[in-house]
Amino acid sequence: MATLRQLEYLVTVVDLGSFTRAAELLHVTQPALSHQIRALERSTGSPLLERLPRAVRLTPTGRAMLPHARAALADAERARCAARQTAGLESGELQIATLYSISLGILPIALKAWRRTCPDVAIRLFEHRHTDELAKAMSAGQADLAVGPAPPSWPGRTQVLGKEELVVVVAADDPVARRKSVKLKDLADRAWVHYTPGHGLADVLNQACAKAGFEPRAAVHIEQTAAAPALAAAGLGPALVPANILPPGFDGHVLRTEPPTRRTLTAYTRGAPDPLAAAFIEVLTSVWP
Repeated sequence: MATLRQLEYLVTVVDLGSFTRAAELLHVTQPALSHQIRALERSTGSPLLERLPRAVRLTPTGRAMLPHARAALADAERARCAARQTAGLESGELQIATLYSISLGILPIALKAWRRTCPDVAIRLFEHRHTDELAKAMSAGQADLAVGPAPPSWPGRTQVLGKEELVVVVAADDPVARRKSVKLKDLADRAWVHYTPGHGLADVLNQACAKAGFEPRAAVHIEQTAAAPALAAAGLGPALVPANILPPGFDGHVLRTEPPTRRTLTAYTRGAPDPLAAAFIEVLTSVWP
């Protein structure tokens, strides 16, 4: 039977791509690490890792086992925190997985309200680029709850929070800056501040423009969500961004889209939320604009 230590060793070797670096991080000798991995492979009846000259590669069996190993380690950590909290040895911890844009937008408002009511509960935040990546991490046991668009056919609990509006940002001296709203098709000939492929907002922009009858050209591709409104305000091109990420005193011009561009955000868990997760979902709902 696999032990938590063996699963931790497997995950560490995979994450670091090296037995040597994994042994250093885990403070064990490399032979001891290799022995535990071999014992884990014997218990599964198949090799988990392919040892290459300069790297380590998962076998098909290893790829199948890895998400379950991560989930088991995450569950064990939550059990440890819960036990120590009950014993009065440390405060609890709430683990939240979300998207980069949400950690800039609605989440800081919720966390501010949460801090007033639960000041002794630590927060651990995991940020992801795409809805699919977020759902995959949540399925693997990364966090207590996720905040983002609801993944299709999610087997756990889902709580709808509300609709997040996305707006177009342009420079203050842009020809369309005289308006309060704009149809995306009116910007079909523009080069956009776009997001890198694999970024969730890249899909949102592409889908919104497709509904308007065109494919957006990119003036620049960006990785960081926070850079989009700044670059649009600097005149590189229009950007489509969640309205709630715009900072106070923002010097660009903001246009609502006609019709409005919105996405539904949710909080979701693998099963029934534990008391901490349920309390945070209540806070999220209370601060939703």
